Amino acid sequence: MNNLIVQTKDLSFSFGRQHTLQQVNMEVPEGSIYGFLGPNGAGKTTTLRLLLGLLKNQQGEIRLFGKPFASNRLETLRQIGSLIEQPSLYAHLTARENLHIYTLTYGVKTERIEEALAMVGLEKTGSKKAKQFSLGMKQRLSIAVALLHQPRLLILDEPTNGLDPNGIIETRELIKRLNTEFGVTILVSSHILAEVERMATHVGIIHKGKFLFQGPLARLQQLQTRKSLLQLQTGDDEAALQVLGKQFKVERQNGHLLLPFHSKQETAMINRALTAHNIDVYCLQPQQQDLEQLFIELTSN
Repeated sequence: MNNLIVQTKDLSFSFGRQHTLQQVNMEVPEGSIYGFLGPNGAGKTTTLRLLLGLLKNQQGEIRLFGKPFASNRLETLRQIGSLIEQPSLYAHLTARENLHIYTLTYGVKTERIEEALAMVGLEKTGSKKAKQFSLGMKQRLSIAVALLHQPRLLILDEPTNGLDPNGIIETRELIKRLNTEFGVTILVSSHILAEVERMATHVGIIHKGKFLFQGPLARLQQLQTRKSLLQLQTGDDEAALQVLGKQFKVERQNGHLLLPFHSKQETAMINRALTAHNIDVYCLQPQQQDLEQLFIELTSN
C-alpha cells in the first residue's frame, strides 16, 4: 500500500465567504478502504466532488493515480467509479436493463453486465423492476453501475445513509468483498463511525473543513488504547483508593473506581496489590474508548 491512488495538497474551497475546505491533505493508499469520516457539513461531499471534477478546483493540488488531475482529467475519470448522494436509476427497468443503458455510456461490452451483477449479488433479480427493489438493493445496483467499466478506484458518498440494519450490513460486506476479492481501492465517506471502523483499513477525520486525523486504522486504535481506562469494583473501594492512590490517578464514578489503562501486565500487578491487602476484587475490566468517543474528543475543540 505504498502507492497513493489519491493525493491532495493544501486543497481549499469556499462557497462565497464560507470556507468549506481548508488546506486538506488527503492520502489514499492503493489497495485500501479509506474511511472518510466527519459530521454532516464537515466538507466530505465537497472533497469528493472536487476529486471527480464536479466542482472546479479553487486552490491546492489534486493528484490521482500519481498524475495531476487538472491535466489528465479524461484519462483519470475512466479509472474511477462513483456514487455521490442518491442512486440514479431507471425505476421502470430491470437491473440488467439499467446496466445495459450504462454499457452504452461507458462503451463497455454487454458481457460485463452479468459480471457486475454477480459482484454485487443481484444476478438473480430476473424481471423484477428497480422500483420494486429495497433501498439496499437499489444501492447495490448503483454500485454495479459504478463498477461496469472496471475502475481502479471506487468513490462512495454515504453509501449506507437511510438503509435499514440489513441494508447496512449488506453494503458493508459488499465494500469489503470488492476490496479483498477484486482489488478495488475504495474511498467511502460516512458519519456512521462504527461502520467505518468495521471495514476501513485507513481513516481520515475531517471537521469544519480541516483534517484532524489521517492514517491506518491501527494507529487510530493505538490512540484509543492510550486513552483507555481500567474499571474496578472491589469489596472495599475506600481501602482500594488508599492502596492504588499512592501510584495511580484514581477516580470514583458510578460505583466504580477508574484509573488509566496501560497494559495487561500492569492490570495483573494492580490485582496482586489489592489481594495482598486482603481487598476482594469483583471486577477488573479495561474500558477501551471506541471510535465515536474519540471522534467526539477530536471534534470538541
